[in-house]
Amino acid sequence: MARYNLTHLKELEAESIFIIREVFAQFENPGILFSGGKDSIVVTHLARKAFWPAKIPFPLVHIDTGHNFPETIDFRDNLVKELGVNLVVASVQKSIDAGRVREETGKNASRNWLQITTLLDSIEENKFDALMGGARRDEEKARAKERFFSHRDEFGQWDPKNQRPELWNLFNGKKNQGEHFRVFPISNWTEMDVWQYILSENIDIPSLYIAHEREVIRRDGTWLPKSEFTQLREGEKIEKKKIRFRTLGDITITGGIESDADTLEKIVFEVSALRQTERGNRSDDKRSETAMEDRKKEGYF
Repeated sequence: MARYNLTHLKELEAESIFIIREVFAQFENPGILFSGGKDSIVVTHLARKAFWPAKIPFPLVHIDTGHNFPETIDFRDNLVKELGVNLVVASVQKSIDAGRVREETGKNASRNWLQITTLLDSIEENKFDALMGGARRDEEKARAKERFFSHRDEFGQWDPKNQRPELWNLFNGKKNQGEHFRVFPISNWTEMDVWQYILSENIDIPSLYIAHEREVIRRDGTWLPKSEFTQLREGEKIEKKKIRFRTLGDITITGGIESDADTLEKIVFEVSALRQTERGNRSDDKRSETAMEDRKKEGYF
């Protein structure tokens, strides 16, 4: 009798596709939170495989802070055109203009926290009852507490002490009016799994993940990209370095690492030797020991 053995990547793929199909079966109006980063790209790729040859049956939802890498926006628009899916863009700048949130000031100002209000407003406006995201448990200790189906109350808040059991791959998507779910299909994946999958599937990614020369500033132990939103502090100078980014967020908070990894194969090899978490260069996670969990309790991704 012939034996059929799945690789660990195929097992992860099958699990994620099963979860995506469960979302489609249980919810009336789901979407995919799309940042243009590698994890949301992988979730979108998995959704494409889950419903092939039909199109992805729900929209991509982007919370646009207005401080994005230009390369990320170009990649997003090209992918949406290629897939033929709907794109829902919610603007933090519009939230600021409408007085829904107040822009931070000071040397560590960021629009990261402001995304919460914009996201929750978009959920209410578009009547989303579930949004899938690319968060993974290995990224950060708060995300390690998440279930696949993460319940949010009528205020969009998350209670890490009040989550539903998920025994035997049974997912409970029942909710009361006004409540919704965040769903994380690749929660069990690691950074290495993501890169090995991108390599094996030959998935297109933004050029920001590939080592390239860029004007950067040395700040807080990382290489911060020069941008129109970044002001030099005393003693800082603009340098040109060959860097790449392990995770993508606002251009104002996303630090790069010096690297020669200019191919997917080299990235996989480099990640295998790294000892710092990929979010170690994100300044939004350094504000406090519980920065991520505090944001998530308020309604963050």
